[in-house]
Amino acid sequence: MNLLPRSLFSRLVLVLLAGLTVAQLVSFAIHSQERGELLLRASGAQSAQRIADIVRLLESSDASGRRQIAQVLAEPPLVVSLDRAALPAAPPPGSRTALFGTVIRRALGDGWAVEAVAIDDAATWAAPLHGPGAFGPGAVRGGSGGPHGAMHAQAAQRGLSFVAQVRLHDGTLVTFDARQPEQAIGWPYRLLASLAVLLTAVIAVSLVAVRWVTRPLKVLADAADELGRHIHRPPMAESGPIEVVRAAHAFNAMQARLVVYLRERTSVLAAMSHDLKTPVTRLRLRAEMLPDAQQRRKFTQDLEEMEAMVAATLDYLRGAYGAEDAQPIDVGALLESLQADVIETGGRMTLTGRALQPYPAQPTALKRCVRNLVENAVKYGDVAAVEVQDDPAALRITVRDEGPGLPPHELQRVFEPFYRVDASRSRDTGGTGLGLTIARSIAEMHGGSLTLRNRPQGGLEAQLVLPRTPT
Repeated sequence: MNLLPRSLFSRLVLVLLAGLTVAQLVSFAIHSQERGELLLRASGAQSAQRIADIVRLLESSDASGRRQIAQVLAEPPLVVSLDRAALPAAPPPGSRTALFGTVIRRALGDGWAVEAVAIDDAATWAAPLHGPGAFGPGAVRGGSGGPHGAMHAQAAQRGLSFVAQVRLHDGTLVTFDARQPEQAIGWPYRLLASLAVLLTAVIAVSLVAVRWVTRPLKVLADAADELGRHIHRPPMAESGPIEVVRAAHAFNAMQARLVVYLRERTSVLAAMSHDLKTPVTRLRLRAEMLPDAQQRRKFTQDLEEMEAMVAATLDYLRGAYGAEDAQPIDVGALLESLQADVIETGGRMTLTGRALQPYPAQPTALKRCVRNLVENAVKYGDVAAVEVQDDPAALRITVRDEGPGLPPHELQRVFEPFYRVDASRSRDTGGTGLGLTIARSIAEMHGGSLTLRNRPQGGLEAQLVLPRTPT
């Protein structure tokens, strides 16, 4: 199953959206990575400088003063403790740990013993350590006491932690537990909002650009579709980009050549029809002079068939490529006039339903189309039952007969020019095999359709559908 959209506009939009989305995601990932590293360095440098200042303050204080200072500073994001055990043995420091330790040593200067570690998630190292002498959140509560330790334990569940121990000159071990603030490690909502606004703006501009690019293709396709129904449609506007102007010019030139070709072909056939009248008239006179009545009748019948074929061919060309202007037609009056003509010639035609409003069409062409259907029904099915159905979407004219119908495989072939079904249509009834061809070409010229089907109860049904809304 092909999941790609069918239209060029949708495919271009899909490609642009996919590319923009991937680009935005990659940009966000790169920015998040760089942002994390920058936050790490900034937080580490700031914490290292503060640790150096506190170490110098503690170094200059006595034991009681150090306790007071530690209690005051037992508050996230930098907690100071004098009761922690030494850091447990750990593998060689990674890049973050080495960077943090180097920054602290640089801030303190030479002569200080410093141990540091950077931990991505405090819970990974704090969980196994318990007891008042242990190094972890439990020791914070024991050494620092009160709610400050609890707050620090909650902060320990988030993000990156820097832990450093500095030994004073008198041997006192001072532990510093620095944690990034929550807002520093949270989602960059402003960045996400900026990316969302940028993505929305680019999508909107892309939609306009794609629509602007594909619109000439749609106009060209509509013009080609209309050309198939109306060869004398107005030429396309030759404006816009160079490529569009060239395509429109080529289309207009093609249309002009087709009009000239069809006009010349119709003129040739019309001239042939006119020129044939003289020899046909002479043949009629000679046929009338034949002593054998049977031979005279056969000659006359052949001449009449020849004239009918030429006239039907001209009707086909005029009906398919005529330049008649469209105008509102009273379909009810048209059908009533056809009914009067059928009854006058001894045929039977019934009429049911009515059109709700006039239909814009080429009057002569539409009358020829419906007349061909009615004459076929009367000729081959004894009676033409015409039903009119009208709604805002389309006008439907259905013609039913009571004849033998058609074999299923012939329902489409009968629309071919000069094709006749001898098995189901008697040649004694006459005809040239162009009636249905002309009717369908006129229907398609008006943007409609003509279909045939066999009725379950017998007979043939022809349905002419003429849209009231543009297709």
